[in-house]
Amino acid sequence: MPVPCSSCADKRAVLKRPKTGHSLCKECFFWAFEEEVHQTIVAAKLFKPGETVGIAASGGKDSTVLAHVMKLLNERYSYGLELMLLSVDEGITGYRDDSLETVKRNQQQYELPLKIVSYEELYGWTMDAIVKQVGLKNNCTFCGVFRRQALDRGAIMLKVDKICTGHNADDVAETVLMNVLRGDIARLRRCTAIATTSEGDGVVPRCKPLKYAYEKEIVLYAYFKKLDYFSTECIYSPNAYRGHARTFLKDLESVRPSSIMDVIHSGENLSVREGVKMPVQGTCSRCGYISSQALCKSCVLLEGLNRGLPKLGIGKHHRLHDKILSQQPLTEKEERKLKPVDF
Repeated sequence: MPVPCSSCADKRAVLKRPKTGHSLCKECFFWAFEEEVHQTIVAAKLFKPGETVGIAASGGKDSTVLAHVMKLLNERYSYGLELMLLSVDEGITGYRDDSLETVKRNQQQYELPLKIVSYEELYGWTMDAIVKQVGLKNNCTFCGVFRRQALDRGAIMLKVDKICTGHNADDVAETVLMNVLRGDIARLRRCTAIATTSEGDGVVPRCKPLKYAYEKEIVLYAYFKKLDYFSTECIYSPNAYRGHARTFLKDLESVRPSSIMDVIHSGENLSVREGVKMPVQGTCSRCGYISSQALCKSCVLLEGLNRGLPKLGIGKHHRLHDKILSQQPLTEKEERKLKPVDF
């Protein structure tokens, strides 16, 4: 027997919302999803009229839905924003080159300006070349660090006031779990923030309009809206640490759907005991990017790649920063520890 929509009661329900359990027709689901994103934006005061906002676009479901909804809400509620698409080409053959074609189609569909910055252009390395040197164990560390800085550099080129990313509720909950498992108090304190303030020169404020949107609902929205997105997983990510947190979270969600929001709220309400030493944010003495060390993570990773010592940026090697800055040679013992392993 057909189930009526629990919102309008006129049409037949086509889905059951994973987030609330309500049975909704397509139109009511679209409206509910869009209104929740709008309320998130308004409640957190993410934007001001007249701002230029760069949408981080990868071609995947999250960023495609984000671009679609941001354009729609900007027109529906007269946010007064100038929207642009910003993409990063990591240089992953058979993955990023294909997804960027999707981004280019999105540019035409949404009639938004597009800027693409590449690792090769910014760092002189592609992820394909990095993986050849470091293997598949720690490659996500390089990619994550480089991508964050690449987004900021692209945003500065576009002269945008803010970057909005497609991080959803599942992503935020996974990050909370990862930081708990790693005992990373500094990141745990800030990972649930819906927006970041400007942390210095060369750093553009970021926000997450989809912070409270479930991944399953984003997929349903993209499916029923027939949005054009790229759905293949990165070929280098199967061994990523985040994958273990994701599997654990999915298991929790299958037993208790509210687990995702519960984990996020736990992270938001976390308090750190007085007297706990926290890293002091400064700037990198080489490139000027934000860093709690003399050299930012990006510069250390890049130095390791260029010296043929890819393990330099993996783990704690802060004592070597002064040597790197002064261009001193490393000892044979230090070099041996940092050499790549044959795969």
